[in-house]
Amino acid sequence: MRAALVTEYRKLVTTRLWWALLLVMGVYMAFLGAMMGFVFGSDDAGASLSGGMGDPGAAAALDPAAVAQTVYTLSTSFGYVFPVIVGALAVTGEFRHMTVTPTFLAEPRRSVVLGAKLLASIPLGVLFGLVGTLATVAGGAPVLALLGEDPMLTDPQVLRSIGLCVLVLTVWTTVGVGFGAALPNQVAAVVVLLAFTQFVEPIVRMVLGVVDAMEIAKFMPGAAGEAVTGVSFYSATGLGDLLVWWQGLLVLIAYGLVLALVGRLTTLRKDVT
Repeated sequence: MRAALVTEYRKLVTTRLWWALLLVMGVYMAFLGAMMGFVFGSDDAGASLSGGMGDPGAAAALDPAAVAQTVYTLSTSFGYVFPVIVGALAVTGEFRHMTVTPTFLAEPRRSVVLGAKLLASIPLGVLFGLVGTLATVAGGAPVLALLGEDPMLTDPQVLRSIGLCVLVLTVWTTVGVGFGAALPNQVAAVVVLLAFTQFVEPIVRMVLGVVDAMEIAKFMPGAAGEAVTGVSFYSATGLGDLLVWWQGLLVLIAYGLVLALVGRLTTLRKDVT
């Protein structure tokens, strides 16, 4: 297992794609943090946002700690697509470039290979979590301060939410590995992940909010990830409540494990050449 773990980790970090995605994530989250810092830090902008998306006055009524948490945890609402894609590429890249054949020749126990991929993705997930979260804070905190809001960077609850963001993004990387095992076609996997995380789930959650079915929306993967930090952009704008943090964490982990199991029972059972 140790040899497989080292091998899979080296496969992840010796390609150029991961750091390109990391750089894009950092820039994107810094921009998003600054933009949302303005939105939630400005009374007029906050009132306009809340009135258009959820309960009137929800965003404007947020206290400084809630404003800071909402801004600093944006990576769990919008940035998790980066670690989940990196995780998926750890599996789909093998099938695209047909390196899966020598991988299975070197380690015939396919469950060991999959387990090694899941574990090897964790350090990279931590890195993506740190960069994505810190970039969001670096973009949002100065804007909040300029608008007269307290950045709340010494508040224990806010710091806890920031730390939990790193945890959530790390788990998302392992979910990506499971998804890649279940859908090994690289192009299809990336397209599905982008479509689902950026369009399908947000729209479905909005629709469920309109039809008063938010209890279902709580268990969607994105909502489960947001629940771990205890606050999110969607909940702050009146689009439903979240699960308790530990429930959200368990649901998100379950998604990753179920997807990995599906991949093991389907993709990894097939003959490869």
